[in-house]
Amino acid sequence: MSHNGQLDLVLVHPGTRMQVYQSLGSKLAAIEPPVWASLLATFVRKHGFSVQIVDAEAENLTPEETAMRIEEMEPRLAVIVVYGHQPSASTQNMTVSGLICDALKELNPNRKLALVGGHVAALPERTLREEAADFVCTGEGPYTVVDLLQATNSTSPDYSKVRGICYWKDGVATSTPAAPLVKNLDDEIPELAWDLLPMDKYRAHNWHCFGDLKREPYASFYTTFGCPFHCSFCCIQAPFKTGEKEAGWKESVNSYRFWSAQAVIAQIDKLVNQYGIRNIKIADEMFVLNSRHILGICDAIIERGYNLNIWAYARVDTVKDGMLEKLKRAGFNWLAFGIEAASDRVRDDVDKGFDQEEIFRTLEKVSATDVNVIANYIFGLPEDDLESMQSTLDLALELNCEFANFY
Repeated sequence: MSHNGQLDLVLVHPGTRMQVYQSLGSKLAAIEPPVWASLLATFVRKHGFSVQIVDAEAENLTPEETAMRIEEMEPRLAVIVVYGHQPSASTQNMTVSGLICDALKELNPNRKLALVGGHVAALPERTLREEAADFVCTGEGPYTVVDLLQATNSTSPDYSKVRGICYWKDGVATSTPAAPLVKNLDDEIPELAWDLLPMDKYRAHNWHCFGDLKREPYASFYTTFGCPFHCSFCCIQAPFKTGEKEAGWKESVNSYRFWSAQAVIAQIDKLVNQYGIRNIKIADEMFVLNSRHILGICDAIIERGYNLNIWAYARVDTVKDGMLEKLKRAGFNWLAFGIEAASDRVRDDVDKGFDQEEIFRTLEKVSATDVNVIANYIFGLPEDDLESMQSTLDLALELNCEFANFY
């Protein structure tokens, strides 16, 4: 579908590693593959369009250098993918994304530019007003980007037919009907577009590789999308909500979509055999949940005898009997738990319902299986006061996990 050899699409993963971490950025900070940009690339290629990825974070490009790289490639459409490596990191990536928009429009005001991501899906109209982009995606992205490419290929593009965008129409911010969610992940986005990424540039977190493990090479990918829980502080579902409605999901239900164990292990096979990868992050917002899904993946890894070093997210109330031994044998050396707060009152207020005893019981089981724990805590939830925040700190000290994050 690429006309006269022109590149259809450039997907940009914005990055500010050196500004955020300064001198620590060169050696200490992890560098993760841009999962969402790569998934979009696969989806778009399957629809017959040509695509390249600019990973500005891995390649350490400034906004100006990023814009120049895009301009040299002369794509029909440039899309900045504002997804972070965890759900709320999309917003942190907005600053540099805005600078890339400005730099690109300064080089070429006519270059068509769209923004996709969690932050922009949550605040589409505001993003359109604040940033120098032509289009803002109101959902998860894949169908919207394909629709946009079809429109920009036309001699007289009709953007009102593009599903899931907010754009300026006769000077008015206008939203089109939502795009659907991708239903069949195995067929439509079977894997990341690894061949479009600088695979030699990625490295794992330092804690992920305690001991003498080498931090490179490294990969991360999803095995599921979304999360069925409803913690009220969380923005995981923001990019999925409009598509859920379109697909007929009830407002009160969160979508949760799976890749099959076969598709997941095919991706792991490629990473191990083609790229020599051992360190893997399962990026799912809630991996340890569905027994059949987890055990299917673990069994396939164990069968192959891969010596992997993996980490993933769990909840203290989703770790069921029989899971931990399998996870450990498959190479899951770390699980990250959202403990959030010590006070039941604070947790219940944000719909994070499990009791204190359960936290201790689960983490004891995890330690007994020789799996390391990253515990995540949040200070300043709506019901928090000085006393409840002090008890959260006390709990963190008492649990004394291998690693803790304080938000």
